[in-house]
Amino acid sequence: MRVDVRALGACNRLAERGAERAADALADLTGTDLAVEVTGASVASGEDLAEAFAGRESIGVSVGLDGGLDGEAVLAFDSQQADALLSLLPGGASMGRSAVTEVGNIALGGFLDGWANYLGQAIDMTPPRYFEADGAAVLPDGALAGDGVFLFESRLDATTTDLDFSIYMLPDSGPFRDLVVGKTATAATPGAEGAAEGTGDAGSTVVPYESLSTFASLAKRGSTNAADNIGMMTGLDTTVEVSRLRFVPLADVPAEVGVEPHAGTVFELQGEPSGYLAILFEEESAAAVAASMLPTEPDDPLGDMAENALCELGNVMTSGFIDGWANVLGTSIAHSPPEFVHDIGSATISPIVAELGRRQDYGFVIDAAIQTEGVQAQCDVYALPDERELAAALSRLSET
Repeated sequence: MRVDVRALGACNRLAERGAERAADALADLTGTDLAVEVTGASVASGEDLAEAFAGRESIGVSVGLDGGLDGEAVLAFDSQQADALLSLLPGGASMGRSAVTEVGNIALGGFLDGWANYLGQAIDMTPPRYFEADGAAVLPDGALAGDGVFLFESRLDATTTDLDFSIYMLPDSGPFRDLVVGKTATAATPGAEGAAEGTGDAGSTVVPYESLSTFASLAKRGSTNAADNIGMMTGLDTTVEVSRLRFVPLADVPAEVGVEPHAGTVFELQGEPSGYLAILFEEESAAAVAASMLPTEPDDPLGDMAENALCELGNVMTSGFIDGWANVLGTSIAHSPPEFVHDIGSATISPIVAELGRRQDYGFVIDAAIQTEGVQAQCDVYALPDERELAAALSRLSET
C-alpha cells in the first residue's frame, strides 16, 4: 500500500469539516459555542496509542461504521466534565447516560455527513454505545493490536465554559485505502471540495505505508537518543518519552501550540529532509527544566542563564532526534545553531509555518515529555520536514 501524503491531507480536511459540523450540532444542542481547535491524523502502533491515552478517564459514545466507510467513530470527554455537560442539556441532569448517548449520536452523525457527501455513499452507523473508560479503552476493540493504524482526532473546545470534546475515527482498510493510495490521489483531490490545496505533483509525495509507519517509530527512537545525550551532558538521570507522531495542517500548528507563553528553541534542518524542528515548553516547565540544569538558582527563571541552558538542551535533543532519522533513512542531516524563543506559543511557531507554508500544507507534530531528576515537564517537538524530500527518503527506504 502506497500512501499519498496529500491524499491523506485531503482526508484530514474532511475530518476537520466533519468536526465543524459536529461542533455546530453540539452548539445547537447545548446552547454554547464550540470551536474546532485542531484536527490531525496519526499513524501509530498499539503501544503508542496506549501511552498517548494513559491516565485519561473518559465518558462518551462510540458507533460502528459500515457502507461508504468501515471502522468506528468515538465522541469522548473528560469524566470530570460530565456534570457541566448535563447542566447544559434540557433535562440532562435527570437523563444522565441517555442524554450523553443522544449528544454522541447527534455529534457523530454530523461528523460523518461530510465524509458520506464526499464519498457519494451512505455511511451507516450502529446504535450508539455509551461508555466510561480508562486510558486507551476509549478506542475501539482491536485498535491496540495493530503495528500501525490510522487515527483521525479532532478536539472541540467550548468558548464560554470549561467543556471540551474529542472525536476519534479509526477507519478500517478497504474503502479508506482507496482514498489514500497513490493511484487515486490525483483523481480524488479535485473532488474533495478544496480539501487539499497542495501545490505541485501529487506523485512526488507518495510513500509506502510501511515507511510512513517507520517514520512514526523514528520519533520514539530519537527520544531515546535525546535522553542519552541529555544524561551525558548533565549527569542527571533523564528520560524523554514520545507517545506518537501526528500529521496536521501547517495552518493549524499555531493553534496547536496555543496562546499560553512558551519558551524553547528552533532549529533549521539542512540535508534530506530539510525543514525545521522546534522544541517548546510551557513557561513554567521551561523554567523548571532550566533550573534543574543549573548549579545555582537563577535570579530570573528565564533570564540569560536559563536561556543558555535551554539552548544547550535543545542542541542535544535535536541532535538525538535527527541522528536517529539520518541513520535509518540513510541520509545526512545537520542543524543550525539554536534560536531561543520566548513568547505566546502561537507566535513562536508562526514564522516557521509561514516560511514552510510557501511550499507545503502539512507537518508532523511529536508529542513528547521530558523528565530530569524528578522534574516532570511537558514539551512539544514540532518536526516540520520538507514533505517532498521526506517522501523521497522514505520511498528509498522501502526499496532497501
